[in-house]
Amino acid sequence: MSETSFTPLSRKQMAARVAQDIPEGWYVNLGIGIPTLVADFVPAEREVVFHSENGVLGMGPAPAPDDADPWLINAGKQQVTLLRGGAYVHHADSFAMIRGGHLDLCVLGAFEVAENGDVANWATSANDTAPAVGGAMDLAAGAKRLWVVMEHTTKEGRSKLVHRCGYPLTAMRAVRRVYTNLAVLDVTEQGFAVVDMAPGLSFDDLQARTDAPLRKA
Repeated sequence: MSETSFTPLSRKQMAARVAQDIPEGWYVNLGIGIPTLVADFVPAEREVVFHSENGVLGMGPAPAPDDADPWLINAGKQQVTLLRGGAYVHHADSFAMIRGGHLDLCVLGAFEVAENGDVANWATSANDTAPAVGGAMDLAAGAKRLWVVMEHTTKEGRSKLVHRCGYPLTAMRAVRRVYTNLAVLDVTEQGFAVVDMAPGLSFDDLQARTDAPLRKA
C-alpha cells in the first residue's frame, strides 16, 4: 500500500454527498445511523419527500435544540421536523407505502455490501448494534432503488465491500450504489465501479483497502 496522503470524508460529508445525488421529487426513506443526516443537506429549493417507517411522510432537517417536538421522531427515535404538507400516518399505512413500491429510494447503513449487490445490515451477535433486521428487509425489497452509506472499513481495518457477505443477508442483489468515507461506487454486473473518490486518494490505494475487485466507471 502506498503512502498517498488523503482525507476521508466525515459522516456529515458522506451524508451531504448522498444528498447531492437525490433528484427533485423523489420519495426517500432514510435508515438509522448516517442516513438520517441526509435530510439536513438537501437544498431547501429542491423538493425531496422523506419517509420514516414509523409513520412520518415529509420529514425535514433535525430541529434546533429549543424547537424540538418530543412527540415527533423518526424510526431511530431521533427528533425530527415536519415540513409544510407533511403528515403522520398509521404504521400499517407506512409499510403499505414501502411494500407497494411507492418509494423511489431507500438509503441504508450496512455492515457489508457484496460485489453482486447483496447487503447485510443486521447481526445475530449480542455485541453488534443491529441485532434484528427490523424494517430494512421490507425497504430493501420494496423501494425502487437501494443505496448504502457506510464507513469503507471496520475499526480494525477490514473492508466492508466484499466478495460475499459474512453477516446474515438483509436482501440479495438489491444495492445499486454505495457511498463510503473513501469513495462512491456503483454496483454493476461486473462488480463495483468507482464513480468518485475522497480527495487525494488514488485508485490503487482504494483497491488496497477493498476486499472485492474494483474497476473505474
